[in-house]
Amino acid sequence: MSKYYVVSSEILPEVLEKVMAAQTLLQSGQARRISEAVKMVGISRGTFYKYKDAVFAFNQDDSKRKAIYTIILKHETGALSSVLSMLSNLQANILALNQSIPINGIASVTLTIDINKIEMSADELARLMSSLDVVDKVELVAIE
Repeated sequence: MSKYYVVSSEILPEVLEKVMAAQTLLQSGQARRISEAVKMVGISRGTFYKYKDAVFAFNQDDSKRKAIYTIILKHETGALSSVLSMLSNLQANILALNQSIPINGIASVTLTIDINKIEMSADELARLMSSLDVVDKVELVAIE
């Protein structure tokens, strides 16, 4: 599992704040494309792509807790359904789901989940999903 830290922006390199600013511009609709957002904040697209999946704003508002997981599933009937049923029983709300076409007997699934009502940590949830027979691997990608 990846380690996450909450760090004051005062000690971070300026480029990381600019990546966050570009993400905010894109999310708010003030910029429609990444090239437009990075130009507005003064960084390159390469810099944005390098850090965009590793830098997240800390939101103390627990009513909007989200987690993104990448799950490697066995290509079996009902595999995804068993994961989703488990999440439903825990009161998790699926916000987004992307699944690859199965290759070599496995499929990659990316789930964005509202974890506000779940009574466990995001890492504990990853371990619980990993315990399912149809799941080969679970990785917590991001949490907000």
